[in-house]
Amino acid sequence: MAHSATAAFENAGSNPISQTGALCWRMHRGKVELLLITSRDTGRWVIPKGWPHDKLTAAESAAAEAWEEAGVEGLVCEEPLGAFTYNKVIRPDVIRPCIVSVFALRVVRLHSKFPERRERRRKWFDAARAARKVWEPELTELLLALSEETAVLQQLLAQKDDIAPR
Repeated sequence: MAHSATAAFENAGSNPISQTGALCWRMHRGKVELLLITSRDTGRWVIPKGWPHDKLTAAESAAAEAWEEAGVEGLVCEEPLGAFTYNKVIRPDVIRPCIVSVFALRVVRLHSKFPERRERRRKWFDAARAARKVWEPELTELLLALSEETAVLQQLLAQKDDIAPR
């Protein structure tokens, strides 16, 4: 179910920077719910994402971002669900294109104390509503695909060899 993540960078003029993101999810009353957080600068709804961490796989980096930004502890799938692009404002005069590889992370525990708890809000949404909340078109597309194929997330758990605790 990988999605193309190049449309935003055609004619962008600079190579995209790689980031990792966690699509944090849970089963609640028999339905898949996704956790979104607010960005620190604009307060818009996003998934936890950030720069790759040294000595961690991309999936482990995504899980580390989920902990830092949302207080999530869970099981992360080593294979990405897809990717999306966006423009990262480094400074007011510096904008860099980024491509975010998105990894499914089943939430096992949601902590109340985590590094960025005072800087962000977090909220659970069904996949269709989450897709309407985010601004990035390719992330919207990925979430809409999940809203139509919620069995995909459930199947990820069946791939125990491909899921690492974090």
